[in-house]
Amino acid sequence: MKKDLLAAYLSLAAICLIWGTTYLALRIAVLHFPPFLFVTIRQLIAGSLLAGFMIFIAKVQLPSREYIIRQAIAGFFMISMGNGLVAWAEVYVPSGVAAIICSLMPMMVILVNLSVNREEKPTIPIVVGVLVGLIGIVMIFSEHLSDFAKLEYQIGIALIFLAVLSWAGGSVWMKKRSGEGNPFLNAGLQMFFGGVWLAPCAFLFDDLSTVSWSSEAVYSMIYLIIFGSIIAYACYSYALRKLPMTIVSLYAYVNPIVAVILGSIILDEKLNSKIGLAILITVAGIYIVNKGEQLRSVWKTQFTK
Repeated sequence: MKKDLLAAYLSLAAICLIWGTTYLALRIAVLHFPPFLFVTIRQLIAGSLLAGFMIFIAKVQLPSREYIIRQAIAGFFMISMGNGLVAWAEVYVPSGVAAIICSLMPMMVILVNLSVNREEKPTIPIVVGVLVGLIGIVMIFSEHLSDFAKLEYQIGIALIFLAVLSWAGGSVWMKKRSGEGNPFLNAGLQMFFGGVWLAPCAFLFDDLSTVSWSSEAVYSMIYLIIFGSIIAYACYSYALRKLPMTIVSLYAYVNPIVAVILGSIILDEKLNSKIGLAILITVAGIYIVNKGEQLRSVWKTQFTK
């Protein structure tokens, strides 16, 4: 049991680091390649590789039709909507701004849980921790708020909000069914079907005449397939099964921090004392949420005795 818990937290750490880099990689990619087509190709390849490995190499039992349908539904909400809309929005919205909006995911998870899951209501420390962490994230990107007045930014923001809500809802829905099947096969099927659902959007909304297999697009594709999709999404599926949803969703706080550091190193973006303080506030929020989850477990144990 302890080994499973350690593996789950290591998986969560991998998500925090890897998905923090994907905002930058995705931003570079969609500036050189149609966004929906890019995500379609990425997820179809990643899903096929991971699901194929689990079925043909790892010899995981072939799933039933009902099982596949459930993964296809999750793929629509978490991959097609959650990932596809963010990719399209990043044509107009910088990766850092996308990261700050996506950091609302823990808050969205709480709201979804409050409406559909009476058994996993957040405690006051969890809510306070989410708010403190969100304040830290807002401080990190406060200097970019003036860009939100532009129409293309507003459209991108609205799409990212929709993507975050879809991802949170899909995550909660999958968490309720976390005991079903192999988590890595689940991840592969969800990515594959996410790409399938996105394919029509590529033909309807993308300008396919701008397809360019530049080095930026190719390298971004390879990185996002291997690390952003196969490794990170498989880790997410595993962590989602082993840890409470409120803990897993904390990756959304760490991702923007990684984005800030990468922006400073690679793009020479600003990293000053205000941003440093904001990072400390965000980390404090993460600690409070974790402490709140621990207290809830203690309270449950005491009240059930």
